[in-house]
Amino acid sequence: QVQLVESGGGLGAPGDSLTLFCAASGFTFADHWMHWVRQGPGKELEWVASVSGNGHGLYYTDSVKGRFTIFRDNAKNTLYLQMNNLKVDDTARYYCTLDKSGNDRGRGTQVTVSS
Repeated sequence: QVQLVESGGGLGAPGDSLTLFCAASGFTFADHWMHWVRQGPGKELEWVASVSGNGHGLYYTDSVKGRFTIFRDNAKNTLYLQMNNLKVDDTARYYCTLDKSGNDRGRGTQVTVSS
């Protein structure tokens, strides 16, 4: 059974950094692209970033380019999202997913950026 458990969210101020974690189990992690998606208050679900199985393929939505870094440790079956220079607009619940659409999202982790 596929399990994706996010952690690492919290409260930050504009300009702060946070790292999100996603512990994966129930499938061969290294064989799959992985994604982060988010949903802010009153907003649609938004794709944020993707990483290929070997970690070399990287894609980001424009609003986070240069600030967020997606990476993975296949030995630990863990996906990460390093978020730097946080903005108020980054406030959202963040989910790691196998499906870029986010239809398979789980509980997620809340990130709140406020001055």
